[in-house]
Amino acid sequence: MINIPLRRIKNQVFNPVWPGILWFAVFVLLLPSILLADQGLPDGFVYLDEIIPSIKLDMRYCTANNFTGKPVDGYLKPRCIISRPAAAALKEVQDELLPFGLSLKVYDAYRPQMAVNDFIRWAADVNDEKTKAQYYPDVDKANLFKDGYIARKSGHTRGSTVDLTIVILPDCNELDMGSSFDFLGPVSWPDSRLVTSEKRAHRLLLRTLMIKHGFNPYSKEWWHFSLANEPYPDKYFNFPVQ
Repeated sequence: MINIPLRRIKNQVFNPVWPGILWFAVFVLLLPSILLADQGLPDGFVYLDEIIPSIKLDMRYCTANNFTGKPVDGYLKPRCIISRPAAAALKEVQDELLPFGLSLKVYDAYRPQMAVNDFIRWAADVNDEKTKAQYYPDVDKANLFKDGYIARKSGHTRGSTVDLTIVILPDCNELDMGSSFDFLGPVSWPDSRLVTSEKRAHRLLLRTLMIKHGFNPYSKEWWHFSLANEPYPDKYFNFPVQ
């Protein structure tokens, strides 16, 4: 019979160091997921629906229902993120619309630079035109940058630009603006004469309210507005939408 000291058995079988090492290894493996799950918004940013619970959201770039025909890089969840000052200004617009049975509906707000880079890659592939008929039938894809429909640096990435429209409550039917969101072409210019006076009036209503509450319009897209006094005019962010 071999006599093994009890202390040696304890050291080999019950050594408390090994469970600690095991748990540390598991923690290291899971650390990226833990950090991603716990990552909050940067200071100065908010989820828009938490500031304006009545707002309607249709976050297109988290889906394939956009001009690229696929979910866009950086949009992990259909959340609407925006700078706090821009959210406060949009709340003022919403407060004016609600008494008339109307509401804002947002398609996009903060956009990470990784999403812009995805747009750039899509635009460079001139052979991929599966969405042309729906989104840019009269524009050469090779000219989308030159014509001002896509930018290599987007105001959205600064966090205070928003794409939106007006809907009629309670069914949330959109006011007819004469072209759909992200339709790339002259018909989407805010003052385009290619749409009827009624549809131009709808655009004017949106434009007037947005300007009144501190936003600047964009000459190529009736849905696109940037906060005039944006808090981060020279900073482009790249955290994901989640």
